[in-house]
Amino acid sequence: MDVRNGKGITLLLLVSPDGVDEALDCAQAAEHLDIVDVKKPDEGSLGANFPWVIREIREAIPADKPVSATVGDVPYKPGTVAQAALGAVVSGATYIKVGLYGCTTPGQAVDVMRGVVRAVKEYRPDALVVASGYADAHRIGCVNPLALPDIALRSGSDAAMLDTAVKDGTRLFDHVPPDVCGEFVRRTHDAGLLAALAGSVKVQDLDELTRIGTDIVGVRGAVCEGGDRNSGRIRPQLVAAFRAEMDRHAREHLAATTTAS
Repeated sequence: MDVRNGKGITLLLLVSPDGVDEALDCAQAAEHLDIVDVKKPDEGSLGANFPWVIREIREAIPADKPVSATVGDVPYKPGTVAQAALGAVVSGATYIKVGLYGCTTPGQAVDVMRGVVRAVKEYRPDALVVASGYADAHRIGCVNPLALPDIALRSGSDAAMLDTAVKDGTRLFDHVPPDVCGEFVRRTHDAGLLAALAGSVKVQDLDELTRIGTDIVGVRGAVCEGGDRNSGRIRPQLVAAFRAEMDRHAREHLAATTTAS
């Protein structure tokens, strides 16, 4: 599956509505985003939503916009997780994200992701599987963030992602500084995979996210009223404004790189 959006933009915007109503708001801003992500925030950072919600959101947004779905902050139960991942792709998602919350070693994480890859790819070979870890892994005891690129490669996944597990106002860069995130992106690209970063990302983070070569930026709070991912609602104009800032940083980075060379 080609993740480019047809405009030559390689920094893609993933927006996470909390249900069908917000997905309709995302549909109004479809020209400004690249991926609509389905999750259930009250079940965790990467909480899984119901299959029928994935189907309804798939039907609510333009057909050319891919739907991403999380399968949860999962335990080390490879069979259980593989079934959940199959349910997500059957329901219409083409990006399948797995939060490796309960995996304490890279070997466990690879076991889980290999099962997911097989379950998903046997049903839909062009779907993308995303091995997701946590910038604040030290707080929950799961695999180190910099282990994710190798886990994704060894399991046959298509992308590696970092988010934050504990939504307490701390952000991606509070736990993994930009230069370490840059190493995460470099290792992911060296493996031939896509690199995604999320975790209370704000507009002011876009300069660093662009500089280090991130492929996909995931947001929710940044495009909600008041910047509040819990009580605020996604607004199309905020999605448009965030996208405009992404594109501005991309242009400035390209210009600076061209001048330097």
